[in-house]
Amino acid sequence: MSENKENTPAEEKPAAAPAAAAPEAKADAAATPAAATPEVKKDAAATNERPQRGGRGGGQGGRGGRKERPPRQAPAKPQTEDGVELTEKVVFINRCAKVVKGGRRFSFSALLVSGTGEGRVGVGFGKANEVAECIRKASIDSRRQLYRIALVDNRTIPHETYAEHGGGKVLLKPAVPGTGVIAGGGVRAVCEAVGIKDVLAKSLGSNNHANVVKATVEALKSLRTREQVLKSRGLFKEKAL
Repeated sequence: MSENKENTPAEEKPAAAPAAAAPEAKADAAATPAAATPEVKKDAAATNERPQRGGRGGGQGGRGGRKERPPRQAPAKPQTEDGVELTEKVVFINRCAKVVKGGRRFSFSALLVSGTGEGRVGVGFGKANEVAECIRKASIDSRRQLYRIALVDNRTIPHETYAEHGGGKVLLKPAVPGTGVIAGGGVRAVCEAVGIKDVLAKSLGSNNHANVVKATVEALKSLRTREQVLKSRGLFKEKAL
């Protein structure tokens, strides 16, 4: 038994040496990362360096790169057959609802006036399931028939006139310079499209937009200048004076 007791400490002594060496190994391990940290950081920085992708403003590569878009061009203005530009104005847009099994279906109709501003005017009417489409149809319809109106100095009408269309009744009177277009609704739209700058107008009948506009066009179509009246009577202007 004494031999075993004596041998036991002898065997335990070598085990103490690794335990003592453990702190030295930890110290070396702690010192090694500190020394290698700059290199690791450099490698990480080199790894993270990637080519820049093209952003919103464009770039050399990447899926985000975009080309510069060409500037948008304004839509071409409507013109007559002889190349004169037309001015268009929407007078009224009507919505109609049709009740069906699944709900309601809407359709639209547009009343539009177009003119050159120099004595020519036309009225158009269009129907469609979309507002833009019905306006386009009305624009095409208004250009099919442009009426030439007799004006005085491209400013006012030559004489008083009155016309009716359906329930619409319109009275127009000439005015002195500076008066302006004293009218409202469809009558104003037609007068501005023709190019009248001074006029007195009054709607005496129905307020239906289509009838008022068409009555205004009929009143303007009946205008005649002094020269036209004299020629119709077989007289010249010099002889009349």
